[in-house]
Amino acid sequence: MASATVGTIDIVAWFVYLFSAVMFVVGLHFMNSPKTARKGNQISAFGMVVAVLMAFIVLFAKGFVNTVAVVVLVVGILIGAVAGVVSAKKVKMTDMPQLVSVFNTVGGGAAALVALNDILTKEGVPDLVVLITAGLGILIGSVTFTGSLIAAGKLQGVKWVKKLTLPGKGVWNIVFIVLTVASFVMLCVQPGQRLLWSILTTLFALGYGLVFVIPIGGADMPVVISVLNACTGTAVAMSGLAIDNVALIVAGALVGSAGVTLSILMAQAMNRPLLSVLAGGFGGSDTAAAGDGPEGTMKETSPDDLAVQLVYADKVIFVPGFGLAQAQAQRELADLGELLKNHGVEVSYAIHPVAGRMPGHMNVLLAEANVPYEELVDLEEINPQFPSANVALVVGANDVTNPAARRPGTPVSGMPILDVDKAQNVVVMKRGRGTGYAGIQNELYFEDNTQMLFGDAKKSLQAVIAAVKELLA
Repeated sequence: MASATVGTIDIVAWFVYLFSAVMFVVGLHFMNSPKTARKGNQISAFGMVVAVLMAFIVLFAKGFVNTVAVVVLVVGILIGAVAGVVSAKKVKMTDMPQLVSVFNTVGGGAAALVALNDILTKEGVPDLVVLITAGLGILIGSVTFTGSLIAAGKLQGVKWVKKLTLPGKGVWNIVFIVLTVASFVMLCVQPGQRLLWSILTTLFALGYGLVFVIPIGGADMPVVISVLNACTGTAVAMSGLAIDNVALIVAGALVGSAGVTLSILMAQAMNRPLLSVLAGGFGGSDTAAAGDGPEGTMKETSPDDLAVQLVYADKVIFVPGFGLAQAQAQRELADLGELLKNHGVEVSYAIHPVAGRMPGHMNVLLAEANVPYEELVDLEEINPQFPSANVALVVGANDVTNPAARRPGTPVSGMPILDVDKAQNVVVMKRGRGTGYAGIQNELYFEDNTQMLFGDAKKSLQAVIAAVKELLA
């Protein structure tokens, strides 16, 4: 009778996990558009809650040996839930990539531990399928754990992390790849020595995660985060295969495939081969060309002069970047856009695919400020419009507007850029005279049709709004 009940629970659990997996797929589908992304998050979260509740039902229905372990499990879930909610609510949008990296760290580490536990606690000698799937979970999860930690540190600007260097990076990569793969193979070949080879696989994979990310510079961190996110998903899927959990398999596969697709698209947006990015070929040194700047002087302007240009323009294109996010000035930019539109000026927002520190960064910021979606224009569609724009207002965007990308021999050569310099007049709002992620000065700032408005973007936009209102009064 008891075995029949357990069998029924297993069947019910399988269908519930399948339902959760469907919720993950539906949620991911809704995330295709900013209009429905919030609903997609909610649907996916609901699917995860259902899966977790089902796991507890299975746990109590089948019985458990150690009550302390269950208490520790519940406490861990509560601590994780509180930490997740607090961090998601308190972390600024500008720090969201770091938070994603930290989540990747946790996800990769958890997947590695689940897989490691499955190998070490298996009764008897694990079969080859378990060794391969769990071994891959350990390997990929461990690489993700240390790699994501370094990525988060670089994005956060932690000094000692940014100063980390790795002489002979190619040699170290090869050494750790060989050691990691060799120990994984030995785990599969000698399951009787699973403790030794599991530990070595974990240690070598942790080391590879370090040597993999350390040489890669800040300019490529958004791509690296996406790749590590894909690794997290893959590690989770491998762990799901090892413990035969359909929810983990589907959720991990979705995250993995989405991460790979996103990584490829981002590399294409920068016109970089993905393998070159991962090898540290671009952005490998944040200061590689910092001293090779264009000659000339920057011409400064004032909020009043900019207001005059905007009010008498027929067409204005806003170009937001990470500086806008840092200053949290998205609402001021949206308010300025509304003022100009009410005055009869055509306004649009040029969105570069890798503006900010993660894909969709600018879309989320501007959607938060209630900017109409139809006014957010992608690079391919907006570039032909710059020559007809009276004013292009760049707010905190740097490398994605640098004309040096059209010329070979620079760190940004070949990267698709917004053709801001082709507008009739360009005004750049910038906090200071520093360089962007690529470590080089932006040639746009020295063009004859470019003026600079230095200062905090939020305060500068507020001053421009006040001046525009005075002109329109």
